[in-house]
Amino acid sequence: MQVPLIRLQCGVNSYDWGKVGHSSAAAKYAAATPSNKLSIEQEKPYAELWMGTHPSLPSKDVATQRTLLDLVQDNQALMSTEISKKYGEKLPFLFKVLSIRKALSIQAHPNKKLAEQLHAKDPKNYPDDNHKPEMTIAVTPFDGLCGFRPLKEISHFLSTVPSLRTLIGESTAKEFEEAVGGKETSDSEKDMASNKRALQAAFSALMKIDKDTIASAAKELVASAEKEGDSFAGDGGPSNTGKELADLVIRCNSQFEGDIGLFVLFFLNYVKLEIGEAMFLKADDIHAYLSGDIIECMASSDNVVRAGFTPKFQDIPTLTTMLTYSYAPISEQKMNPVDYPYVTLNSAAYSSSSSAILYDPPIEEFSVVRTELKKKGAKATFEAIQGPSILICTNGEGTISVGPKHEEMKAGYVYFVGATAECILESADDDFTTFKAFCELGGKETTNGTNKTT
Repeated sequence: MQVPLIRLQCGVNSYDWGKVGHSSAAAKYAAATPSNKLSIEQEKPYAELWMGTHPSLPSKDVATQRTLLDLVQDNQALMSTEISKKYGEKLPFLFKVLSIRKALSIQAHPNKKLAEQLHAKDPKNYPDDNHKPEMTIAVTPFDGLCGFRPLKEISHFLSTVPSLRTLIGESTAKEFEEAVGGKETSDSEKDMASNKRALQAAFSALMKIDKDTIASAAKELVASAEKEGDSFAGDGGPSNTGKELADLVIRCNSQFEGDIGLFVLFFLNYVKLEIGEAMFLKADDIHAYLSGDIIECMASSDNVVRAGFTPKFQDIPTLTTMLTYSYAPISEQKMNPVDYPYVTLNSAAYSSSSSAILYDPPIEEFSVVRTELKKKGAKATFEAIQGPSILICTNGEGTISVGPKHEEMKAGYVYFVGATAECILESADDDFTTFKAFCELGGKETTNGTNKTT
C-alpha cells in the first residue's frame, strides 16, 4: 500500500495583479519543484500558487505526474470515507499562496444556493456550483478592504468627502443618515434590518452610476487627496488617518484610474495585517486585496462576483443583491488563532519559542496550522486525523516524515498527507516555517488545548 505522503507539483497563475518576477513568493515556491520547469521571467506577474484538486489548476504527484484528484479517487483511504462521501471524492478545500502587487477586484463569493444558480445560468463566468468562504493569513505585511465599515464611519465620509456625496446624491445621502442616525450600533433586530436596508440603498446607488460620471468625480477626489493630505476625508475618521486614506486613493487611482473602487473604499473597512495575522470571509462578504503575500484557504471553488478594480467580467446587479450588508469594525473579522493541541513539540522546540498555531474558521471544509520551529533539531509530531492535509514550507529547511517515508522540505516544497497518518516535521535550521491545511469533519475541541511537549 502506498505511504500516504506525496510530494506535489503545484501550478502558478499569471494575473496582472501579481507580483513580478522573483519578488513573487508564488513564483519562487512554484519554481522550487524541478518538474514544474518554471523559469521565472523578471517582468512577468505571478499571482497565485494553487494546491489541491480543483480542475482549473490541479496539483500533481511529482513522482508519477498523476493528478492528486486521480490519486484520491483511486484510493479513498487517502481522504477518509466520510469526507469522500460528503465532498464527492475531491479535496473540500483549495489552498493557495497569493502574491499581490496591485489591487485585485472588489468582489464577493456566492453562497451555495446562489453559486448553483449562477453556474447553471452562466457557467463561463461562474465555473463552480460551490460556495467559497475563505481565510487569509499574512506571510508578509498585507493590506486590503474587508466588509462594510461601521455605519458612523460611512456617515462621516458622506459628510466630509464632497465628491462621494455628490455621486450618491443629496437625497440618498440624507435618507441614509436619517435611517441609521442614533441606532448605528443598536443590537435590536428591527434596527439592524432597517440599517442594512439603508446601507444597501446607498451602496447600490453608488454602484449603478455610469462610468463617465464616476471618472469625472474621481478626478475631484484624487485632487482633494493630493491637496489635503492629513486633513483628507475629515481627518480620516475613527479607524484611519486622513493621510492613510489620501495615500490609498492616490495609489489605487494609479492602478485603476477613475475606477468606482475609489469610492467603494469609503464604504469598506481598510485593514492591515501583520505577519501571522488572519481574517475570515464568509460567503457573500465583500472584500478586495490590495498588496502583500498571503496564505489563503477556501472551499474548493473558483466563483467570483466582481464589481471594480478589474478589467475582468463585472456583475454589479448580482453583487449588490447578494451581499449580507453586515457592518462591523475590522476587529470582528480578524481571527484569534490558538495553540494547536494535537501536536507534540520536543524539548528543542519548546526551548526556542517554537509554536504550532491553529486558525480555525467556523466552517467544516478547512482549518490551517502554522508551525514555526525555531531551532535546528526542533520537532513537531502531529497526531493522526480523520481527513487529508496539504503542507507547504514557506521558510527554512527541514524534513517531513510519515511512517517509514522521510522527505526533505524547503521553501516552496508542498506535500499531501493522507487521512489517519501521523506526520512529523523536523527543522534543519533555526527558522523552519510550514502551513498545513486540513479537513476533519466534526473537528476536535481546541479551546482549552495547548501544545504538548516531550
